[in-house]
Amino acid sequence: MGEGSFRLVDRAARERAEQALAPAATRSTATRGRAVPEAEDALRTAFERDRDRILHAKAFRRLKHKTQVFLNPDGDHFVTRLTHTLQVTQVARSLARALGLNETLAEAIALGHDLGHSPFGHIGEDALGPYVPGGWHHAAQGVRIVEVLEHLNLTWEVRDGIRAHSWKITPPPTTREAECVRYADRIGYLSHDALDAVRAGVLRVEDLPARARGVFGDPGSRMVGAMIDAVVAGSLADGGSVVMAPEPLEAMHELRAFMFERVYASETAAGQKQLAIDVTRRLVDHHLAHPELIPASYRDTEADPVTQVVDYVSGMTDRFALSTHDRLFAADASARMRPLLRPQ
Repeated sequence: MGEGSFRLVDRAARERAEQALAPAATRSTATRGRAVPEAEDALRTAFERDRDRILHAKAFRRLKHKTQVFLNPDGDHFVTRLTHTLQVTQVARSLARALGLNETLAEAIALGHDLGHSPFGHIGEDALGPYVPGGWHHAAQGVRIVEVLEHLNLTWEVRDGIRAHSWKITPPPTTREAECVRYADRIGYLSHDALDAVRAGVLRVEDLPARARGVFGDPGSRMVGAMIDAVVAGSLADGGSVVMAPEPLEAMHELRAFMFERVYASETAAGQKQLAIDVTRRLVDHHLAHPELIPASYRDTEADPVTQVVDYVSGMTDRFALSTHDRLFAADASARMRPLLRPQ
């Protein structure tokens, strides 16, 4: 390779390339901006910078030791919150690219969508609820992390996508790319949580709803691909929003209801729920009584005491929460925590 083998593709060139995207796509040049204005990067678009900031965030690194469904699973191939995030990112990018949307924006939202998750998955979310008026939700905590605790100064569009990546959050996200992430999240957890349930002995593949298997195939790559195809087809037919085609959507709803009944509320996944709640709440109560134990490096001193403690405890990984609990309550921790620490 000699002189002229490369060509510079700087920010201006990348922004020009975005003009070829679909009309519904969000262009980085049309961003509503950042809370604190910044000079533009020479090479990267605004959304590319957001993606990179999330990847380097401390909250992102902690996802590797946070529960997806099964607490402290015995096996290397169970999904963690980090691998779930990477799977959601892949699906969101596939959807965005197929629909002519801004793939980088979808990627940034997907990488950041679970930054706010507590230890012990949604069990931890339930445990923190009583301390927060209106309940505690990981999506709101994710926004708080990027805006306050880590000062990432992300664009409005990425923060909005993190805020509303969950279907229960209203109002819904503003961009079509964030709608891709909503579907990608559901596709990711339904397909791979089903595989984990089979691996854990909670389910057999043949236990899954017949219609879901008929429409999507067995859990794994075939199911993921079929669900992506159904969203692409439904969105092209709708023409305005990112949606799944009606028949596959009904099958997905049936599969989701089945998973909640047979997996997420199963004895294996939820049988230790009270123990996990006890650990989380004892940590919160102890740090409310001893706020000096909260590290200064991850503390919003302008917030009220409860918010400061919830920020700290919700940011813990599963194993850090357990080890901290063991250290603080050594007298009875061993007996209380043995069920949680036993591999499943």
